Amino acid sequence: MAARLPSWAWVTGLTAGATAVVVALAVQADHGPRPIAAVAKPSPSASAGAHGPATPKTPAAPALPDDSGTGRRIVYSLSEKRVWLVDATGKPTRTFTVWPGTVNPQPGRYSITLRTQSLRGSDGVQVEHIMYFTKAQGVNIAFSNALDGSSPPPADGKKLGGIRLHKEDGAALWSFGDQGTGVTVVR
Repeated sequence: MAARLPSWAWVTGLTAGATAVVVALAVQADHGPRPIAAVAKPSPSASAGAHGPATPKTPAAPALPDDSGTGRRIVYSLSEKRVWLVDATGKPTRTFTVWPGTVNPQPGRYSITLRTQSLRGSDGVQVEHIMYFTKAQGVNIAFSNALDGSSPPPADGKKLGGIRLHKEDGAALWSFGDQGTGVTVVR
């Protein structure tokens, strides 16, 4: 008849075995293949400074239009197809490009009149973060983003006032602008 081990011995044995498996897997992972990161190399024309090679610079965001008002506001440039979120000190905190609708608002000063979490846009696409600020040619003009993050489909001759944003920009605008927040539209 075989000798019986106490229950604590079984638990100790199982724990030791599990620990050995984890250690073996960690060692195997540590010695396995490694992904190689792509390294940007300076172009031959890049000049080396006193402290090493020149670092490529991210292009600066387009400057806030001069005629865009003062204080905390949303600025929309028709010609640049761009929005700026401007804090109370007049400093842009975020800027991004947009897809305008087929009907544009006139340049001027407006404010957010209504916010709607989500609905089906006049182009048939489910949109969210809808922020209305004016009407033009009988069409409501509003910022929004598609729920699925897609760009707007072709207009097919429809009058559309939706100014579409990328999904993350729509969320940022929604967080920034409440009912009454100023909107300045410039050429």
